Formats: sequence, C-alpha cells, structure tokens
Amino acid sequence: MFSGFNTFSTGFANIPQKFESLFRCYPIAMMNDQIRKDDANYGGKIFLPPSALHKLTMLNIRYPMLFELTANDSKKVTHGGVLEFIAEEGRVYLPQWMMETLQIQPGSLLKVASIDVPLGNFVKIEPQSVDFLDISDPKAVLENVLRSFSTLTINDIIEISYNNKIYRIKILEVKPESSSNSICVIETDLITDFAPPVGYVEPDYKALKEQQLQEKKAQSIDPANQSSGTMSQRINYKSILNELPESTFVGQGSKLSGSVTKKIKKVNNIKDVKVSLNGEPMKLDLPDGQLFFGYPIVLPKNENSNDDDDAKHTNLYKGSGQSLRKSNKRKNKNNDDKNSSSKNSKSPEIIEID
Repeated sequence: MFSGFNTFSTGFANIPQKFESLFRCYPIAMMNDQIRKDDANYGGKIFLPPSALHKLTMLNIRYPMLFELTANDSKKVTHGGVLEFIAEEGRVYLPQWMMETLQIQPGSLLKVASIDVPLGNFVKIEPQSVDFLDISDPKAVLENVLRSFSTLTINDIIEISYNNKIYRIKILEVKPESSSNSICVIETDLITDFAPPVGYVEPDYKALKEQQLQEKKAQSIDPANQSSGTMSQRINYKSILNELPESTFVGQGSKLSGSVTKKIKKVNNIKDVKVSLNGEPMKLDLPDGQLFFGYPIVLPKNENSNDDDDAKHTNLYKGSGQSLRKSNKRKNKNNDDKNSSSKNSKSPEIIEID
C-alpha cells in the first residue's frame, strides 16, 4: 500500500507546473557594468534573478525554458527565453526592443510566466527600412542572428545587429498557428519568407528594359564605320568660326631683338575671315563633353624679321675650336718643317786660309 502511494507521489511530482511571478523590469543598458552584456540587446532572451532558477527547478519546468511576458499597465504580451540568472532579486532585465513592444518604462511591473509554444516551421518578416536590401545574403544573416532568439511572436518588431548597423524587423506571420501567436525557433528547420521593406518602391521593369536595349544598341555602333566625314565636318567647324566675336586684341608687339612687328588690323566683320582648314587653327570653343583633335600647328613665318639683325646674331656665335692635346701627326709635321727650314737656311762652311 505504501509502495503504491510512493509511486503515485513520484509520478505526480514529475508533472511540470506553471511558473508565474512579478518583477520590476529594466533595460539591459541599466545592468551592472560587471555583468552587463550589450549583445543581448539584439536577441530575444531576458535576465532573471537566481531565485527564479530555484523555483523553476522545483517546479520541474521543461527545457527550453520559455516565458510569456505581460506588462501590468499596458497589458501588452510578448514571449522570450532566458539567457542567465544573474539579475538582482526582484528585477528582470529585457532587451530594448522588448521594452518598446510592451510599452513599459524602467521600474514597471512585469508578469513573467512559463509557457509552452510549438516548434516553428515558417516565418514571414518585414524589414522596416530599405537598408536591409543592402545585405548581400539576408537568409544567411538571419540564420546566424536568430540563434540569439528563443521565440518569435506575431507583430513584434525585433532588432538585429549586422556590420555595426541595427536593422528592425517585424514578424508578420508564423506557422504553426497557436493561441499564443508565437513559435519556438530553437533546434528547428525554419522557412523564411520576406515581405517588401517599408518604403520600398517597385521599379518599372518595362522602362528599365527599354533603357538597357537602347544602351546596348548605342554600344554596338562603331563610330569608325559611320560616314560622318572628318572631325571638322562632324562639329561644323566653319559655323563655329563664323560665330566668333569681333577681335578686341589689337595693338603691336616687339621682339627681343628690338624690332617692332606690324600692327594687327582689327576685324570688323568675322565673315571677311577666310576659313582655311590647312593653316593655323583659330580659336575653337566646344561644349562640355566634346573633344577636338585639331590640325597640326604650323608656325607662321615672321614677315618683318630683319635679315641683317639675324646675320649679326648668327655671326656672334661663329668661331673655330681647338683641341687641348695636339695629335702626333701634327707634331711630326711641325718637326719636319723645322728640320727642312733649318737645313735650307744653313750656310755652307767657309774655310779661311791665312
């Protein structure tokens, strides 16, 4: 009889019971610096005091430990897991996005109750900014960041951190459906669907396709095969010359040698200018984005140059050079000349006889 009673008592004790308690809630940013973990702000887990762990153990709560968080003032509800039991007694620390979802202030009362939610197999999310599209592989990013979450609840706007940037994501739909509108994402295969981000405008694919075709057609045209004539004809060089204003640069100039050039005549009518594409190019103003590889520059001859002055200047630099070391050939030649001259100048010997 007693053994049967003991068996009944043991079986009754193994039945999980519900945990429920009230705490003062605070954001993770207000935790003690020695135990604070800023990365927990971008997850779905809370910090409870050690006494909560003792109660949960006594109540035989199943793993994973999931909780329903209900704000005492706004009656808003969300769900989450527990990260550590290191909070001060009577306090619970939440990520900032949970505080905003529950619409509570630091120090408000929060009811924390244990709950069981089904394992999820599908979730549909909606990024809250178009910046989320800049992520090259969003599915891989979500697979990594969702490891910091235990549950996902419909209408929650969670926060994730990637490349030192914070992204806000709204949970639109979860499957399987349940009364808690939440799913567990621990050790499960989750299919993710994306809704267009808030502020995203669908591009006009028809206009974009036409633009791509025009660009492709423009690239296929070879300018070398176009019979547009020379460069001067393409840019209408003659008409540009005729549109030049009257010349205001009139006067005379002086050379370095001191001679004066003839006075430049003022052009009253630009149409009187004879256009020649073979001589020196005149002023050419082209619009932005055009290049003109003009004609070869042929420097004009100076008509008023003084030949006598030029001759004087050229004569100043005439002369002959001398070598610092004379060649042997020249030296031998000089010696031969001396010997020959000495032989020729030498008078015959005269013998005087007394």
